[in-house]
Amino acid sequence: MTSSHRALIVVDVQPTFCEGGALGVEGGNACAERIARYVLAHRGRYDLIVTTQDWHIDPGDHFSDSPDFVDSWPPHGIAGTAEAEIHPAIADIPVDARVKKGQYAAAYSGFEGITEDGTSLETVLRDEGINAVDVVGLALSHCVKDTALDAQRLGFTTISLTDLSEPVSPELGQAAVAAMADAGVRVTTSSQL
Repeated sequence: MTSSHRALIVVDVQPTFCEGGALGVEGGNACAERIARYVLAHRGRYDLIVTTQDWHIDPGDHFSDSPDFVDSWPPHGIAGTAEAEIHPAIADIPVDARVKKGQYAAAYSGFEGITEDGTSLETVLRDEGINAVDVVGLALSHCVKDTALDAQRLGFTTISLTDLSEPVSPELGQAAVAAMADAGVRVTTSSQL
């Protein structure tokens, strides 16, 4: 173990959130490529790498035919579909745990998800002695932000790497950065680590 006991949490880097997907984020595919390159270059920085996925089976009113894009959304991340799988660009990175969230309700934070055997993200991290996390992925303004805020609230030293994330819009990205910084999350870029 390294002295930092640090994990990388790769949030929702799935085709459903990239260009051409149900809730495509501009720059999502390029973000996936940047994350893959970063992991190859910096794997030694992390004791653990975890991915999260939206994996909706029947999320109730999270899905809507007339979504408000705040509490309700078009169908996306549908369990078992190609769009819900891990993005091909990062499919081969070394992953220690895979967390799926939102099966039967809305879930923005990776800490609302579980592994295949039902273990929560918090338990995965604590069982490995993790005390610090770097959070990257899609979308910065939503699930990345909520995952980072939960990590900070749970006592993990938390960094959000903005160059390895993309927001839904610049304005929502700025609001997310402000919310994370206000909560004590260190917001920076991978080159500034």
